[in-house]
Amino acid sequence: VQLVESGGGLVQPGGSLRLSCAASGFTFSRYVMSWYRQAPGKERELVARIAPTGGSLNYRDSVKGRFTISRDNAKNTVYLQMNSLKPEDTAVYFCNTNTGYQYWGQGAQVTVSS
Repeated sequence: VQLVESGGGLVQPGGSLRLSCAASGFTFSRYVMSWYRQAPGKERELVARIAPTGGSLNYRDSVKGRFTISRDNAKNTVYLQMNSLKPEDTAVYFCNTNTGYQYWGQGAQVTVSS
């Protein structure tokens, strides 16, 4: 199993970024996919989760209305569109799936700063 994130970077407050996670090595369309993040000195936290068919979405309260998770099962890719970014969104963002074993990507740094 391999999860490879891309799309991180530096953005000003109020800006937008889209993260992508390309998955391989398992049947992507069968599994829930999630985005987590970890800020310096803090625990890793769930940001958003999407069901295998994309029909059920969950978000942590602090990102509701600003972030959107989506997936393209034909491309084995999950996305996180992040709008109206705030400095407190600064973190390393990780793609995750659990097939009976937890798998993590290498992480993508998102920095929100003026």
